[in-house]
Amino acid sequence: MLPIGDDNSDRTLTPVVNYLLILVNVLVFVFFQGLGSNERFTYAFSTVPEEIVTGRDVAEQVTIKDPVSGNVAGTVQLEPTPIPVYLTLITSMFMHGGIAHIFGNMLYLWIFGDNVENTLGHLRYLIFYLVCGVLAGLSHVFSTVAFGGNPYLPSLGASGAISGVLAGYLVLFPSRRVRVIVFRTIQEVTAIWAIGIWFVFQLISGFGILGGGSQAGGVAYAAHIGGFIAGVILIKLFAAGRPTYRTA
Repeated sequence: MLPIGDDNSDRTLTPVVNYLLILVNVLVFVFFQGLGSNERFTYAFSTVPEEIVTGRDVAEQVTIKDPVSGNVAGTVQLEPTPIPVYLTLITSMFMHGGIAHIFGNMLYLWIFGDNVENTLGHLRYLIFYLVCGVLAGLSHVFSTVAFGGNPYLPSLGASGAISGVLAGYLVLFPSRRVRVIVFRTIQEVTAIWAIGIWFVFQLISGFGILGGGSQAGGVAYAAHIGGFIAGVILIKLFAAGRPTYRTA
């Protein structure tokens, strides 16, 4: 089920923050990450759980093992981080691992972010997005340490922050119609189905592999789950005092 659009008929604000977030993500991926080819930049500004836990920058070659089989999958050369390591919880959410990664994230942000920004307003939406992203990153760090994952394996991507946006959308607009592609056909379903099924998949995938580490197949499911839970908890707080929103 792939979302391709939703009902924006009641939108009153131009979602400038959402547009800027998408633009910054794309610019960072193209010009700083070199479409994913600039590994020195990517590994310098990604979140490394070991660095967050210890507060110490790690710049060394790390062996990566498959969390299920235990076989060596390759090595990663961690680069010196020229900023305080805790700030990588923010910088990492503006980087991506490949074209498919950034396309999927920006598609979800484009469809669902504008409605949440319309409800929260520009500044509150920006803060909400960043807070959800940071809490998602901390969720990944916690699960890596708690479940014996590789603490030197870097993580990056906007998925955690966008998970928070999806959660906010689901709480605010559970009955809103979302256009999705299902088995090569375009259908309309309610947000509770479009986003709910996505979250159930994150839970199944995440808890299926957390026993062997918090990341498998290149996906940090703990960050997705953590960002989503943060969004559910925080959205009403950020929406307090804002004009009444339409839920259908």
